[in-house]
Amino acid sequence: MQEARACRVCAAHLPLGPRPVFRLSVAARILIVGQAPGTKVHETGLPWNDRSGDRLRQWLKFSREDFYDATRVAILPMGLCYPGVLPQGGDAPPRPECAPLWHPRLLPLLPNIELTLLVGGYAQAGFLKDDRRKTMTETVRNFRQYLPRYLPLPHPSWRTTAWEKKNPWFGKIVLPELRRRVRELV
Repeated sequence: MQEARACRVCAAHLPLGPRPVFRLSVAARILIVGQAPGTKVHETGLPWNDRSGDRLRQWLKFSREDFYDATRVAILPMGLCYPGVLPQGGDAPPRPECAPLWHPRLLPLLPNIELTLLVGGYAQAGFLKDDRRKTMTETVRNFRQYLPRYLPLPHPSWRTTAWEKKNPWFGKIVLPELRRRVRELV
């Protein structure tokens, strides 16, 4: 973990410089894998410390205290550092060298993980590979196919508000199952 926190492999490509952000504990039973830190997370060094994190905690029905208890919940994004923004706006994708470099070294430190929440398309692509559906929506809709090991979720950004309205099954079916499974593990 010390090596990952000191990583500078893609420093030349990071507009705010490297600041790997993740939380791991050998005792954790839930792993949250998201895209990459945003600017606020980069500034504070605390994962999901932004409005997306507020929404994710709301989906989970977790307090900040429970969410940030690393002995319960590990957090390891696909990209450990803030990747910058795209020319047309929005965060750039995670750096392609990050997950292949660090996940094989960090995931073995989490032997007690029973459920991995794959938050957003990048996490789903990285973990489910060819087993995911054509779209993120289809992957989330078919979440039972990936249980008990994985539970795919959309990214909880402000853009998801419209997505949730178009896909009411998410709040009626996926969120109750997510909360039930998380309660069992914490």
